[in-house]
Amino acid sequence: MLGELNKKEIIEFLESKFMGRLGCHLDGETYIVPINYIYQNNAIYAHSGEGKKIEMLRANPQVCFQVDEIDNMFKWKSVILWGTFQELKGQERQQVMQGLIQRIISTTDNPDRDLSHAISLALQDNLIVYRIDMREATGRFESHEEII
Repeated sequence: MLGELNKKEIIEFLESKFMGRLGCHLDGETYIVPINYIYQNNAIYAHSGEGKKIEMLRANPQVCFQVDEIDNMFKWKSVILWGTFQELKGQERQQVMQGLIQRIISTTDNPDRDLSHAISLALQDNLIVYRIDMREATGRFESHEEII
């Protein structure tokens, strides 16, 4: 069965995942990269160093973001959202970094190594922390239950 996820299912799905793909576009070029994230308050929060992605996002803040879960070709879920990139500063930046660190720690198999990595990330002043304000989202799934 193919189907659509409702708004509540989309939010629950985004909250349950921590990796997605961010798509940005500038001057005829589309660039898609995997990012780790947290979802809160109708927004995706993430971090990055300087580079091509950030340059493109600053020049064109309109983005597409996709998260999926694929068990096999007949059982999957996917959410796509469209939104606007915004860099964060000050207290909001710090709060998001704390949330990202907590997420890294809670999803790891090696807490000591990943905790030290998370702490080193948090201490980087040049790390860019950003929000993608979601304006539209769609979700789809395919699931075929065996009938006995």
